[in-house]
Amino acid sequence: MSIRGGTGRAEVPWGRRLTEAVRREAAGVGRAARAACGGPGRERDLVVQSLKAAGAALLAWLVASGWLGDPMALMAPWAALVLVQATVYGSLRQAAQQWTAICAGTLFASAAQAVTADTLGALTLSLPVLMLLANWPRFGDQGVYAATTAVFTLASGAVSASAVGHRVGQAALGAVIGIAVNALVLPPVHLRDVRENLVALAREAGGVLDAVAAGLREGEWDTGTAAEWSRASARLERRREGLRSARGWSRESLRLTSGPLRALHRLPPGVPPETEDARWGRVTDHVVALTRTLAVAADGERAPAPPETAALRTYARLLELLGDACRAAAERAATAGADSTVRAAEPAEAAAPDELDEPDELWLRLQDSLRDHATRGAAHTAVLGALLLQAENLRAEILPAPREADRSR
Repeated sequence: MSIRGGTGRAEVPWGRRLTEAVRREAAGVGRAARAACGGPGRERDLVVQSLKAAGAALLAWLVASGWLGDPMALMAPWAALVLVQATVYGSLRQAAQQWTAICAGTLFASAAQAVTADTLGALTLSLPVLMLLANWPRFGDQGVYAATTAVFTLASGAVSASAVGHRVGQAALGAVIGIAVNALVLPPVHLRDVRENLVALAREAGGVLDAVAAGLREGEWDTGTAAEWSRASARLERRREGLRSARGWSRESLRLTSGPLRALHRLPPGVPPETEDARWGRVTDHVVALTRTLAVAADGERAPAPPETAALRTYARLLELLGDACRAAAERAATAGADSTVRAAEPAEAAAPDELDEPDELWLRLQDSLRDHATRGAAHTAVLGALLLQAENLRAEILPAPREADRSR
């Protein structure tokens, strides 16, 4: 039992908090390790990418130090290490940005040293300018290498023309090795994340519809419950943003990795078409609009005439069926093969004829309820009409199109 408003609260000793934090982190590492060993997934991709970066750095060191005889072979493994990126296209783009930044830092530091003839003076002259230059959007997140290269150049004392050319050449060598390793050794192709996010979006949309249906069926329609529904729909929107991000990574990972390069990597099942992103994005919009309508309707001052209990229970049953259809589509997509997509339920695929008839029957009953409400005035019709509009939008996206007989009625 807790007492609100008290001035004191039992504090957990910091040693125990530290122990719990370490335990949680260790458990997370253990789960990630088991997932990496268990099968393909994000964790295994991360392990592969990390090992590739380490291997590229070692190879660059061997080439620069062993074959080229450079006693200070630092720039080559440094560049190779950071240029094994999540996509081959990303590696190539960042290689150009980093090499340009390294050239700028090396040249500017050498010029500052020649002008001031003092390391401190050269740092004072070059670092502010290079840090401002690092914020240039064309450099992306590689601009900071201009300043760090300047520091390294001045600290090592190698500012002659030959040393500058040598350092720039080492950076170019490391960039070439990093790009080559990333492109030729298990080139990263991010297709799996799109399907996983699409499945999660469909499943979570069904969960939100189920929660709304349960609340309406049990009569728990107040501002607190409506706020919970609004927060759930906000999480659904964030999931949609995750899907958009995954789709962008998928497109970028397929650039510069066509043909023989993809043959070097066993690709995950094919990506669902982008039309599915748009369809489930529309479902998300309709769910958000539905929860907003319910939030307004829960405010007695803004909606004084809520629908009758019988109509709400019928509406709850329709939402429940829509939620079931969302989860069924998600489960089919999760176990689908290379040519599958997250599709709406089809009569021959996932539902019996009577299961497909029930939404139509519920819809007709709700239309009858709307006509009954209309006889009592606009105030009684507004909320139910708005709810029916959102349900029809969801029904059109999730369930098969109504039969012509139902349309005529």
